[in-house]
Amino acid sequence: MKNNWQVQDAKAKFSEFLNACLSHGPQIVTRRGEEAAVLVPIEVWNQMKNGARPTLKSWLLASGPKADLDIPPRGKAKRRPVIDL
Repeated sequence: MKNNWQVQDAKAKFSEFLNACLSHGPQIVTRRGEEAAVLVPIEVWNQMKNGARPTLKSWLLASGPKADLDIPPRGKAKRRPVIDL
């Protein structure tokens, strides 16, 4: 069974295209000889989606601490001595 489909073949034979995906795994769609898209079984999609890292925007907007930093109370930090040159 092939796993590369030209876009017009994928459209014309969508049921066969879908069945190939479900029985043989991801199917690649090409347009003008270039890979353009992939049809994957829903289980694979859910694994990929659940394993994805959050975007920077969602991470920054999330509540709670962003890092474990040991920040001393204001005015209690140790200062480096001033060195006269």
